[in-house]
Amino acid sequence: MFDLKVINSVLTQLEEERGIPKEKILEAIASALATAYKKEYGKKGQIVRATFDLATGSTEFFQVKIVVDDSRVIMEGEEPRGEDDDRVKFNPEHHILIADAQMIKRGAELDEEIVFPLEAKGDYGRIAAQTAKQVIIQKIREAEKVSVLQEYGAREGEIVSGTVQRMERGSIFIDMGRATAMLPYEEQIPGERYRQGERVRAYLFRVEETPRGVFLKLSRSHPKFLEALFTTEVPEIANKIVEIKAVAREAGSRSKVAVASNDPHVDPVGSMVGQRGVRVTTVMSELHGEKIDIIDWSEDPKKFIQESLSPAKIMGKSGQNVRLAAKLTGWKIDIKGVPGENGVADIAKE
Repeated sequence: MFDLKVINSVLTQLEEERGIPKEKILEAIASALATAYKKEYGKKGQIVRATFDLATGSTEFFQVKIVVDDSRVIMEGEEPRGEDDDRVKFNPEHHILIADAQMIKRGAELDEEIVFPLEAKGDYGRIAAQTAKQVIIQKIREAEKVSVLQEYGAREGEIVSGTVQRMERGSIFIDMGRATAMLPYEEQIPGERYRQGERVRAYLFRVEETPRGVFLKLSRSHPKFLEALFTTEVPEIANKIVEIKAVAREAGSRSKVAVASNDPHVDPVGSMVGQRGVRVTTVMSELHGEKIDIIDWSEDPKKFIQESLSPAKIMGKSGQNVRLAAKLTGWKIDIKGVPGENGVADIAKE
């Protein structure tokens, strides 16, 4: 039978810690008890309801019948009134004719519910206790799912950390404490290797609710991960003094970051680099040595493109530097060599 003290304690804890009203759980228990009763003893079409008294642990069961007449149902032996007849077949376990209903309850109306008590079964205590336990476990899982969804939904777009749990088909599964996150192969930095139990930081860029729980998707190759790292290291970004205008990244190799200052007295590039390069070095270390070029952003496309090609001069081959510059500026850049002169850059808006 029910251990009422345990159930009361669990329900109180769920209400206080998870915010689930005790009444909602009792309703769910009653609904599950009615379902279990109908499965064991019910008849086809029967509507069964239950009440569960937490003070005594007793359960009462009722059959509900809907008040109908011949405008609602097709009686036995009666033929449908054409193809458009939307009435359903009369089921004595589900329906009660209005004349009979009014004999039980004066003034009964169509579609009203008439309730009849059902016999309590001798062995139902075992089923009831098991059902109550299952409902409470289910409610705990649902509450945990909602809580995790709220917590990590609010952290979408931030850096999170966890411990490597396992590796599967190239993807890394990371234990976040209350949830498991996935770092897909295509979101990893090329060349990085992970060990079970290792602590990993990554950018949380997707939080989804799925039938199997809350799905967290991480990235270490996303340009936003680079932005988030700098936001952590550079107070001027958090204070809205320095702004990251654009990022172009080839993860694990090289990145370019264009920055601007909202204060004429603050050097945006210097803020990003930090004294003796400590800030940019910290970010590079997290990215396992990925090179980072920090440049001044400009509204003047010509000036911005020249800056984006830094540290290289205009002359040179169309390699990684030009690819990143094109991605950063949004312009197509074609480097052409001119004999005896410096190279020139042909540019066109993408």
